[in-house]
Amino acid sequence: MKNNYLIFILLGGFMFAFTSCFSNKDKGAIKMKLIQAEKETQVNVKPNLIFYLADDQDVYDYGCYGNEKVNTAAVDRLAKEGMLFNNAFTAQAICAPSRSQLFTGKYPVKNGCFANHTATRPNIKSVTTQMKNLGYDVVLAGKSHVKPESVYQWDKEWEPVPKKDVPRDYIPLDSIEAYFKTSKKPFCMFITSKYPHGKYFDVENPNAEDIKFYPFNQHKKKDKAYVKTKAGYYRSIEEDNKQLESVLKLVDTYLGDNTLFMYSADHGASGKFTVKDIGLKVPFVVRWPLVIKPGTTSNQLIHYTDVLPTFMAIAGGKSPNDMDGNSFLSLLQGKNVEVNKYVYGVRTNQNILNSEVFPSRMIRNKRYKYIRNFNSLEVVKQNLTGNPNIDYFIKRGANAHKDEPLEELYDLLNDSFEQNNLAQNTELKTIKDRLKKDMFSWMKSQGDILDETIGNMPIITPKGNKGFKLDQDTPIRKIPDSIKNILKEGDYTVIKHW
Repeated sequence: MKNNYLIFILLGGFMFAFTSCFSNKDKGAIKMKLIQAEKETQVNVKPNLIFYLADDQDVYDYGCYGNEKVNTAAVDRLAKEGMLFNNAFTAQAICAPSRSQLFTGKYPVKNGCFANHTATRPNIKSVTTQMKNLGYDVVLAGKSHVKPESVYQWDKEWEPVPKKDVPRDYIPLDSIEAYFKTSKKPFCMFITSKYPHGKYFDVENPNAEDIKFYPFNQHKKKDKAYVKTKAGYYRSIEEDNKQLESVLKLVDTYLGDNTLFMYSADHGASGKFTVKDIGLKVPFVVRWPLVIKPGTTSNQLIHYTDVLPTFMAIAGGKSPNDMDGNSFLSLLQGKNVEVNKYVYGVRTNQNILNSEVFPSRMIRNKRYKYIRNFNSLEVVKQNLTGNPNIDYFIKRGANAHKDEPLEELYDLLNDSFEQNNLAQNTELKTIKDRLKKDMFSWMKSQGDILDETIGNMPIITPKGNKGFKLDQDTPIRKIPDSIKNILKEGDYTVIKHW
């Protein structure tokens, strides 16, 4: 691509001399044709693809998404220069499962990584294979949190780097700059920040008036500890914004306009581990100067599983039929077409620090969302197995989430923060039944370990019981001594590839 610029510089010099005998009107017409020809040439060259991923940041905490109290100037700039998506989603509000979707084009249960710290199925062709086959270098710069290495074979991978006086490691800016300077072929780079994920900055004397509150956290406005945490979170967002500004400066310095830049955050912090929109709805902004009209928005449903199919389409390829995602290239090109009728969500509360048996699934269209909490107190008796060791943890999981019913239904047009559960509204029964039927059909196609049968409540563990066991303490959850180590290997449903 850089050689194309040299050709046009030389051609421009020639044309300047050649057109000296023409009128100003003719010169202008020739100049416009040259500019158009250069743009067409750039478009025909495979673009560089950059995806910047922040860590644990609510979609509601950006200036471009309506929060005037947080500093996200770099993201706001991208929105002004590109396209902002109002309905972008991940299927799981937790790090590893969210990232696995980006890299495979498949939902968590299908790709295998549906509990945190676990592995993708070993037979999957991820972004590294798919994009290499289309002529791209594939690079990871920053936080990984995916495995196994056999599935994710990056051409280059740089770890986050320590930095003084900040709570988290920084993205490897020096390595990114050196790569931009010397790249010889189109590349697909994921720049994965460790911000604003806690540990947060320590902000002294925080003021609640400097924080924007929403229906889901309004009751904590006078909670001093919460306000302090939130102030530190805002400061960490600002720090990540500085990193993004540095990356954009490098992009503008070393790369041409034929560079697609996507920004997102892997899931919301306020809704982590849930299937509510505060966890699954993500910021999503795309800049591509030669293609996207600046300052545009899209309300179409898109999903993290759509990113790899989109990259493949841009690179001139076609995603395989077993991928769940769909290309949204047409949206970037200005066509307002439906990409997804539904998006789906998965919740697996095992293998996290607060491990409990409380799985959920979600289906959502633009207006309505249906959630099923498979181990709610309403059905926990039917879920019991007769094995007292297993049943202890099934009951414990239900009681840990005693305020969450078996079914939830929300009208997101009139209740965007999901405060009013309409699952028992008889006027919406047809809508609920349709969503429920389509969700169970999707679960079956995914090979889910759950189904519509009440009384099917498997407890899961990685191979060799490596992970956060239900019958052992974690740093934030204590198990009575009499209950420790009571589960046997045969009590678990073992996910072998983990």
